[in-house]
Amino acid sequence: MRTMSVGEFKAQFSKVLKEVEQGEKIGITFGRKKEVKAMLVPGETPAHPRKLGILKKDVEVVFAEDFKMTEEEFLGL
Repeated sequence: MRTMSVGEFKAQFSKVLKEVEQGEKIGITFGRKKEVKAMLVPGETPAHPRKLGILKKDVEVVFAEDFKMTEEEFLGL
Protein backbone atom coordinates (compact mmCIF):
# COMPACT_ATOMS: atom_id res chain seq x y z
CA MET A 1 0.00 0.00 0.00
CA ARG A 2 1.20 3.44 -0.91
CA THR A 3 0.25 6.60 0.99
CA MET A 4 -0.08 10.17 -0.20
CA SER A 5 -1.26 13.46 1.24
CA VAL A 6 -4.54 15.09 0.31
CA GLY A 7 -2.61 17.72 -1.69
CA GLU A 8 -0.73 15.09 -3.70
CA PHE A 9 -3.96 13.22 -4.30
CA LYS A 10 -5.72 16.35 -5.58
CA ALA A 11 -2.84 17.19 -7.90
CA GLN A 12 -2.59 13.68 -9.36
CA PHE A 13 -6.23 12.57 -9.21
CA SER A 14 -6.46 11.01 -12.70
CA LYS A 15 -3.12 9.23 -12.37
CA VAL A 16 -4.08 7.85 -8.96
CA LEU A 17 -7.39 6.52 -10.25
CA LYS A 18 -5.57 4.69 -13.04
CA GLU A 19 -3.22 3.13 -10.50
CA VAL A 20 -6.14 2.01 -8.34
CA GLU A 21 -7.83 0.61 -11.42
CA GLN A 22 -4.71 -1.52 -11.98
CA GLY A 23 -4.91 -2.96 -8.45
CA GLU A 24 -2.90 -0.49 -6.34
CA LYS A 25 -4.19 0.36 -2.85
CA ILE A 26 -3.59 3.96 -1.80
CA GLY A 27 -3.99 5.52 1.64
CA ILE A 28 -4.84 9.23 1.79
CA THR A 29 -3.16 11.01 4.71
CA PHE A 30 -4.24 14.21 6.41
CA GLY A 31 -3.05 16.45 9.22
CA ARG A 32 0.27 17.02 10.92
CA LYS A 33 0.56 13.41 12.00
CA LYS A 34 -0.08 12.24 8.41
CA GLU A 35 -2.69 9.74 9.61
CA VAL A 36 -4.44 7.69 6.94
CA LYS A 37 -8.00 9.01 6.80
CA ALA A 38 -9.22 7.19 3.70
CA MET A 39 -8.29 4.25 1.53
CA LEU A 40 -8.68 3.89 -2.22
CA VAL A 41 -9.01 0.26 -3.22
CA PRO A 42 -9.94 -1.32 -6.53
CA GLY A 43 -13.68 -1.70 -6.86
CA GLU A 44 -15.39 -4.82 -8.02
CA THR A 45 -18.43 -4.88 -10.23
CA PRO A 46 -20.84 -7.38 -8.75
CA ALA A 47 -21.58 -10.38 -10.96
CA HIS A 48 -25.28 -9.92 -10.32
CA PRO A 49 -26.95 -6.62 -9.49
CA ARG A 50 -28.20 -6.47 -5.93
CA LYS A 51 -31.94 -6.50 -5.52
CA LEU A 52 -33.81 -4.31 -3.11
CA GLY A 53 -35.06 -6.53 -0.33
CA ILE A 54 -32.07 -7.24 1.88
CA LEU A 55 -33.41 -4.70 4.40
CA LYS A 56 -37.05 -5.53 3.72
CA LYS A 57 -38.00 -5.55 7.40
CA ASP A 58 -35.95 -2.47 8.28
CA VAL A 59 -36.77 0.08 5.57
CA GLU A 60 -39.68 1.23 3.46
CA VAL A 61 -39.54 2.59 -0.08
CA VAL A 62 -41.99 5.42 -0.76
CA PHE A 63 -42.43 6.95 -4.20
CA ALA A 64 -43.50 10.55 -4.73
CA GLU A 65 -46.85 11.12 -6.44
CA ASP A 66 -45.13 12.52 -9.56
CA PHE A 67 -42.54 9.72 -9.84
CA LYS A 68 -42.45 8.55 -13.48
CA MET A 69 -41.19 4.98 -12.96
CA THR A 70 -43.30 2.09 -11.73
CA GLU A 71 -42.17 0.06 -8.73
CA GLU A 72 -41.65 -2.95 -11.03
CA GLU A 73 -39.35 -0.91 -13.31
CA PHE A 74 -37.45 0.41 -10.29
CA LEU A 75 -36.97 -3.09 -8.87
CA GLY A 76 -36.02 -4.51 -12.26
CA LEU A 77 -38.91 -6.99 -12.32
